[in-house]
Amino acid sequence: MTNTLPQHQQAENFVAPTSIVREIWGKGDTILFIFAGAAAEFAVNKAVDWLYFTGRLPADPLGRLFSTVSYARTIVFARREVALRAIDSMAAIHAVVEEKRGRRIPDWAYRDVLFMLIDYSIRAYEVLERPLSEAERREIFTVFHRVGSRMGVRGLPDDFPAWQAMRREHLQANLVRSDYTVDLYRQYRKHLGPVRYFLLREAQALIVPERVRDLLGLRRFSLLGPVLMLYKASHAIGLDRAIKALILPADYKREIDDLDRLPTRTAGQPSAH
Repeated sequence: MTNTLPQHQQAENFVAPTSIVREIWGKGDTILFIFAGAAAEFAVNKAVDWLYFTGRLPADPLGRLFSTVSYARTIVFARREVALRAIDSMAAIHAVVEEKRGRRIPDWAYRDVLFMLIDYSIRAYEVLERPLSEAERREIFTVFHRVGSRMGVRGLPDDFPAWQAMRREHLQANLVRSDYTVDLYRQYRKHLGPVRYFLLREAQALIVPERVRDLLGLRRFSLLGPVLMLYKASHAIGLDRAIKALILPADYKREIDDLDRLPTRTAGQPSAH
């Protein structure tokens, strides 16, 4: 997507208003698929013990999802200075966790999270909308590379081809099925219920890389594939929000509604969950 805004207007925003990143993160559908993929990959990441250290992820996986969505959308849609404060806030939160545990989160673990955001942004949009151009893929990489740089993440790849190579290496080196994997999926099922849990697994089978699919025992064919055509048609008659309400628990009605709205909170004020 070509950015035609004057340079001074572009500089006021962390992500340009015409950016493909804003289109991806401005739709509830793509956000849900991004985090379906991330939920799968977090479960087999070797650094998942850090998420268990605070206890927040296993205690409330959906609340953690919406909290993370709130920060990400603040960064994508806010003015530059607000987005930078949100990134600094995330860095400070991680620093507190490191201090409490008495050791640093590995650099590769930080990179893995950024790589997930890049990869699943691409995968979710292409599953739900259309293939992205090479320029659009590079733009997604650039936005999240800037987030990682601001957080002080070391060892980031310099460009999109280097990211692709490093992503493949990370998928092979940093993923393993463990007791955390089993427990986290037990928590997903507990908080979602059997029907929504089934839908989560089908969405994950549709979007995750082969390495993640194999570790989790997901099928190569997802039953959601044929259903997506009907879901896309539901946009035209306004049924898509009702379908999302069926997929996610009623306790998160406000957060579900917010997925298709532009964020209005300032940095440091994510969702109450």
